[in-house]
Amino acid sequence: MQLNEIRYEDATPIDGYGPGFFRIGGQVVQGAMLTQLTGTGTWGGFDDVEPLLALAGEVDVLFIGTGAEIAHIPAKLRETLETAGLGVEVMNSPAACRTYNILLSEGRRVAAALIPV
Repeated sequence: MQLNEIRYEDATPIDGYGPGFFRIGGQVVQGAMLTQLTGTGTWGGFDDVEPLLALAGEVDVLFIGTGAEIAHIPAKLRETLETAGLGVEVMNSPAACRTYNILLSEGRRVAAALIPV
């Protein structure tokens, strides 16, 4: 089997995660976070919809990581994001991190809003 190194052109992948934190580009972010091509910051969770709406037109897919287990996001949140034109994919946070990194390596316009495990 041939292994190829993944290259991220102008993007910073999610390096890792653990109880209560994520590591992006070697920097630790405590608690929930939002990351995209232009940067990473903290996120206030499902009630903090404004930074997610600001992604409309900037990203094609928003991954929402629900922590260690997959869970439904509030229906009102999904409806608001989809009405704004955002594609929303909900999964547990470890899967969201992996999927985000894969699509990021392909040069796709993606973002991830993640609740820590």
